Amino acid sequence: MKIVKPTLVVDLVKAEQNIVRMLNKFRERSIEFRPHFKTHQSLGVAELYRKNGVTKCTVSSVGMAKYFADGGWKDICIAFPANILEAKEINSLAKIVKLYIIIDSIEKVSLFSAKISANISLFIEIDTGYFRSGILYDKIHEIRKIINEITRYATFTFSGFLSHTGDTYTVNEPKNVLSVFENARRKMVFLKEAFIHDSPEIIISMGDTPSASLSDNFDGIDEIRPGNFIFYDVMQYVLGSCTKDQIAVAVYCPVVASYTERNQLVIYGGAVHLSKEKIVWKDKEIYGFIAIPDESGFGKIVTGAYLTSLSQEHGIVSFEKGLLEDIKLGDLLAVIPIHSCLTVDLYNEMIGLDKKSYTKYRTF
Repeated sequence: MKIVKPTLVVDLVKAEQNIVRMLNKFRERSIEFRPHFKTHQSLGVAELYRKNGVTKCTVSSVGMAKYFADGGWKDICIAFPANILEAKEINSLAKIVKLYIIIDSIEKVSLFSAKISANISLFIEIDTGYFRSGILYDKIHEIRKIINEITRYATFTFSGFLSHTGDTYTVNEPKNVLSVFENARRKMVFLKEAFIHDSPEIIISMGDTPSASLSDNFDGIDEIRPGNFIFYDVMQYVLGSCTKDQIAVAVYCPVVASYTERNQLVIYGGAVHLSKEKIVWKDKEIYGFIAIPDESGFGKIVTGAYLTSLSQEHGIVSFEKGLLEDIKLGDLLAVIPIHSCLTVDLYNEMIGLDKKSYTKYRTF
């Protein structure tokens, strides 16, 4: 594998192991598995799910839904607030796949009713405390009005309640992830119990990688939608969601300058290749872990070496004295990204350790 510029590299053996581990966890609990594909965004990588019996997926845009629909996926949830300006495209998709969209107001139901002629399933998005999008779980009167509006239209099916517990990403210990998720789970179960008598087919759909990885209590949940777990990343490792050995993605970056006197290297790999996601690790802001690739893969993560600064194309790797001093100009370093979803999105393709290229959807 000849690499001369920043290149997205994935370990698909580890990725499939991550899939099987997560899939088995929820099969044992009889919970429907609808993984989010916004992390890998690749039909080739999606085949790892299909070969293990997964037939449903989640996406984050209408364009991504079309990409996977064209690739043979026939049961798709767009887990993003439905955009009325894309009603025509949503209608076209709903004619060829079983399509789920999410709404949170009577107004949105009414607007779509005038533009959708195909059968379509609607989730009501619930905000359990993340305060990003969705209606607050305790707005029972308003939720009932939305349900009543949905049921006015023959082409609409009320599927249930959907939420994303994104606030698990903002905590710093596994016990806090569990606390946030348990609070959200209880709210969602409360809602289901409030409406199950009138709508006996409704389900609860939840999903985030920290909760899916760490929790053992999914009582009352019918469907789970994690996505990041296929590759994991530094953020998930810090949260306790994975081990270092389960991380299945890196960006290989050439070393273009060396300043051993200040214990720093410059790599060809900046914000446009890695995103500018960062975390505080051991009292310093970092933009990625560093490993030295070898014949078997990314190599072991080097404790004491971190990506500490990013410009558009430059990356500054700082290391403790005695580390990386043998690295030469032209050598490759593997940067383990802070957030794999954002890093992967920056590329048109990824390279497997098997040296095969896997094309992918691009958000832009």
